[in-house]
Amino acid sequence: MKIGVLASQGAFAEHIAALQQLGVETLPVRLLEELTGLDGLIIPGGESTSISSLMLGYNLMDEIRSLAKNGLPMFGTCAGMILLAKRVSDLSVEPIGVMEITVKRNAFGRQKDSFEAKLPIPVLGEKPFPGIFIRAPLIEHGNSGVEILARLADGTSVAARQEKLLASAFHPELTNDLRLHQYFLDIVAGRQ
Repeated sequence: MKIGVLASQGAFAEHIAALQQLGVETLPVRLLEELTGLDGLIIPGGESTSISSLMLGYNLMDEIRSLAKNGLPMFGTCAGMILLAKRVSDLSVEPIGVMEITVKRNAFGRQKDSFEAKLPIPVLGEKPFPGIFIRAPLIEHGNSGVEILARLADGTSVAARQEKLLASAFHPELTNDLRLHQYFLDIVAGRQ
């Protein structure tokens, strides 16, 4: 199994480290040819407008969109979730637009409003997951094919799955808990 991590900007090194802890071959993706032969792709957190702009500038956007539409498993965290979304309430970002969700950017406020929350995520087991929210988005709406995997205590949707697409508003790569990365690998392997 070979997983690419989009390495344009953001927390890509942390995702690579998490995948390496799980014993998976991992490749930082910066150029079009590095998308060839991947079994899955992670789009990390960072600054969504910068990542979108770099994807367009390096001609990655159309190819990633095509790969997703053709069934390549993808996992977007924070900014990555924004980029996977079909609709973004802030029009300054061109999303990949493959996941049937509507996302609101910076939904919880500025950097100083960042927070952590223990999230029940039933697909990961009984133990709550440590959600780290940094200028995080939220899922405003998901179509019928979208399964909401996690909600905050107030009901706000913060993680979802649609077939082979996985998205979280929080940063699992900034924790020592590898369960969400393993869940993505299980999707890639066809076990989920």
